[in-house]
Amino acid sequence: MKQVSIIIVTYNSEKDIYDCVDSIQSHADIPLEDIELIVVDNCSREPQTMFDKLQEQWGKDIILIENTKNGGYGQGNNVGIHRATAPVILIMNPDVRLLEPFFLKPLDAFREDKELIMYGMKMMNTPTHASTYSFWCTTMMNGYLRTLLTGLCTRMDWYLQRWMYLSGSCFFVRKSMFEAVGLFDEEVFMYGEEDDIRYRLAQRFGYHFRYDKHLHYLHPMEQRQLTVDYEKKLLEVDLYHHQKKGRSPLATLRTYLQINTTLLARAYIRKMLGRQDETDFAKLKGFRSVLKNMYKDYSTPNS
Repeated sequence: MKQVSIIIVTYNSEKDIYDCVDSIQSHADIPLEDIELIVVDNCSREPQTMFDKLQEQWGKDIILIENTKNGGYGQGNNVGIHRATAPVILIMNPDVRLLEPFFLKPLDAFREDKELIMYGMKMMNTPTHASTYSFWCTTMMNGYLRTLLTGLCTRMDWYLQRWMYLSGSCFFVRKSMFEAVGLFDEEVFMYGEEDDIRYRLAQRFGYHFRYDKHLHYLHPMEQRQLTVDYEKKLLEVDLYHHQKKGRSPLATLRTYLQINTTLLARAYIRKMLGRQDETDFAKLKGFRSVLKNMYKDYSTPNS
């Protein structure tokens, strides 16, 4: 029986996937025969070329699935999880790289603690520089508190399992528990899944999540240019997820306005000190305009 099933969803990911798989092979501290590698392709241009190279790289044991549609990140992962046979799943983005012996410690934790649901690790922007995206506070809480607490805990590397969700780019999860809460919500195409997954798992099984700050993986998020459109996508996903939980759109928008107000206040201070990037400052102000307009629309009767 396999110890862990790794699910990697690809979409025109040829520039990333081979190095990703190589890092798995290089840093596996359990036999490769105990790892079930499942690659699900979401309708890339030339998936067969990629599949052929992956089979040469990993061997005949690899499971390669050509998805019937591009249903998004969550749907692709669900296809892979349904095929998986191991009791523990590792969800992994194709642009993730493992940096050190990676599997034995989390898998031992799942064997020793039968209540353990999810196991997250420390994200690195470079092999020597930590990312600020390993975990965040839920957007179900007050926005001022969320921003300040996330900032403090990120700086101190404190993970609060009752209030925080782990990054979805690379995490272990117990398959039976994940299946019990319905896996990824396939109504969401991409982004913002983590908070909803944490909520559903916690409601069913309690707050048995673990963050290991001593186990690292590379995922250079800081190099990405975050835009107003991207922030709006995250907001729309939260509006959808929060409504499922009975939270009104206005309450969600108030939280986002509180977050934006806190970030803008920090940006003004940094600007006075000559340390604020003007482009990022403009994005914060631009997103605030989006939030205010949406709040006005939802506040208008019959909107």
